[in-house]
Amino acid sequence: MRFIMFPVLLIFSSVAHADLSPKLERYLIQRQAEFDQIDTSRRSVLEPLAKALAKQLQGDQGTADVTFVCTHNSRRSHMSQLWMKAAAESLRLPLTTWSGGTESTAMNPRAVASLRRAGFEIIQTTKNSNPIYHVSMGTDTPTQTCFSKPWSSAPNPTNDFLAVMVCNDADQKCPTVPGATDRFAIPFVDPKVSDGTEAESATYDGRSAQIAREFLWVAHRTKELLGR
Repeated sequence: MRFIMFPVLLIFSSVAHADLSPKLERYLIQRQAEFDQIDTSRRSVLEPLAKALAKQLQGDQGTADVTFVCTHNSRRSHMSQLWMKAAAESLRLPLTTWSGGTESTAMNPRAVASLRRAGFEIIQTTKNSNPIYHVSMGTDTPTQTCFSKPWSSAPNPTNDFLAVMVCNDADQKCPTVPGATDRFAIPFVDPKVSDGTEAESATYDGRSAQIAREFLWVAHRTKELLGR
């Protein structure tokens, strides 16, 4: 599959699927087939993140930390954390992903349900007002822990990380992110617009698919920049 961009001709290889569950493998293959839905203007928003990731991975540590930030660390930031990690695992890129908010609430159960439908295995381990979830992607892949927290709170990194603002509100409230080596605004429309309606599940699944598709594209572009 070929894509024209900046004006380099990109040829993306198939997803490698390093130890991901079969359902997640199929899901990522479907999202890769939708790369043509990412128009030129949106790619110009995603490209700087790919370049920064490639630069980090070429550094002395050979790894990169990425923290995704939205207002409440409830929906989009968790989706971004998990899909960027799944994309990295599929292409064997040594990334660690995190998420946080400008304030904390709880990971929204609608987002949890949508991610489960896509193929993540998610276990809720506490039942308080801010539950903790453990997320598995497949055999021998790192388990991700998700709960709502401010972006600067443990266990998130406090220095040498890339900050990605995935909503306009967080972008405005955090014009600078102390400790981050770089900051990017990649906003997504909040799926909560459909909460309590018949379109609820479809809206969450559509937003999850968009986030997966775009961060899978970023992972492919990063790998290409690395010459791998």
